[in-house]
Amino acid sequence: MAMIDTYLNLSKEAFYVYKKTSNSEKSAFLEEVALQIDAIREQLIPTASKESHLPEGRITGELGRTLGQIRLFAKVVKEGSWIEATIDHADPERSPLPKPDIRRMLRPLGPVLVFGASNFPLAFSTAGGDTVSALAAGCPVLYKAHPAHPETSRMVSEAIKVAIRKSNLPKGVFQHIEGGVDIGQELASHPGIQAIAFTGSFKGGKALFDTATQRENPIPVYAEMGSVNPVFAFESKLSSEMKALAAAYVGSLTLGVGQFCTNPGLIFVPEKLATEFAEAVLDNLKEVKAGPMLHEGIGKAYYDMLKSMEGAEEVQWIKKAEAEDMHLGNPTFVRIQGSDWLKDEAFQEEIFGPYGMMVTYKNSGELKEIVTALKGQLTCSIWAEDLEVENSMDLIREIEEKCGRILFKGVPTGVEVGFAMQHGGPFPSTTDSRSTSVGVHAIKRFARPVAFQDMPTQVLPAELQEENPLGIWRTVDGIWQK
Repeated sequence: MAMIDTYLNLSKEAFYVYKKTSNSEKSAFLEEVALQIDAIREQLIPTASKESHLPEGRITGELGRTLGQIRLFAKVVKEGSWIEATIDHADPERSPLPKPDIRRMLRPLGPVLVFGASNFPLAFSTAGGDTVSALAAGCPVLYKAHPAHPETSRMVSEAIKVAIRKSNLPKGVFQHIEGGVDIGQELASHPGIQAIAFTGSFKGGKALFDTATQRENPIPVYAEMGSVNPVFAFESKLSSEMKALAAAYVGSLTLGVGQFCTNPGLIFVPEKLATEFAEAVLDNLKEVKAGPMLHEGIGKAYYDMLKSMEGAEEVQWIKKAEAEDMHLGNPTFVRIQGSDWLKDEAFQEEIFGPYGMMVTYKNSGELKEIVTALKGQLTCSIWAEDLEVENSMDLIREIEEKCGRILFKGVPTGVEVGFAMQHGGPFPSTTDSRSTSVGVHAIKRFARPVAFQDMPTQVLPAELQEENPLGIWRTVDGIWQK
């Protein structure tokens, strides 16, 4: 615990300085982080590839995404409107009581604990979206490295530290911590931590959530804990595009050996088309070779989950993976009737890897039952003709209640980093469906609103000063203006 106290003392000291840095200074710091990481790409890419078993092409793309999201947050911070500056001017003549001057904005929470993800050694790890959005909000970060790619994490950490020195910021703005579950729990329970961000399993995320809510001072936990990302296939669409949709589904199911949080592990298909679709899927799966899992632990968990399902008599195995090598993920595809799927919540559990379950439904009534029983998801996909969408809006509104993002075209793998993205959904996919871990709105997880009433003009934050010296968009007396 003494070492944990040292980390938190440094972080607390850094917070008092870092939260007062200007928008332009924080933006310049983030730009410097991107610059320093880009400078080590020649060493970083092969290291990350070796540790994660992901091809260098995939790592190169992920590095591009990582740098892109850092620079996007730098842009958002510099522009400044994210802090939601709101001004209600005073009215001393109001009767029966004078109206005070009230000015509100978002302020940083304090030190944030970020846990690295196993499946994205760059984009969801050391300088990933959680770390960068916390830094953008003005919060120091204590980063708990994932043991699956330690050297990659150390390299990126050193790049961030170089950026901190070049930006003349306290070293406690970012700290890199290695260790096991016990270290993570110690950090999560420390009173100096003000928020937690996590990407990983339901078990891990729920454990952190329980720890954080049972503290003397409970704190928010933003945990992305997995999802089976159901696809709802409607009859006309599926019958007219059977081969293309089966190919798209298999491509999404096996992309990255199924190790994406948006992997479509569940697909609902009309019973009358199920056999034809299963055959089309199987034809495509025959062309897919087993690929390396991120690490042996994930491979073992994948095959253990498959083995645990062998006793389920309701399940028909269309393609069954054999564990010839725990490092290699062979795709699996199974079939079950909707009535049987509804009887056991275990069929909704995520099997992390290239695993897909096809659930057949008899009619719209049974599909409605299925949607009602469905747990919270990151994404839901609708495969339907325009007329089918129009005729199913009541059902689609129910599906909306089950996820954070609904797709009406394509497959769920692939999460665009931008202004409108929502990557988070109802429990158990995340611990807070109001938040996103991807896109610019992720920054608001690590800030809280503060209202200043009748504050002396000379000490008002620049964002709330009457002349608007930063030139940001604000809501003034109910009007959005610059």
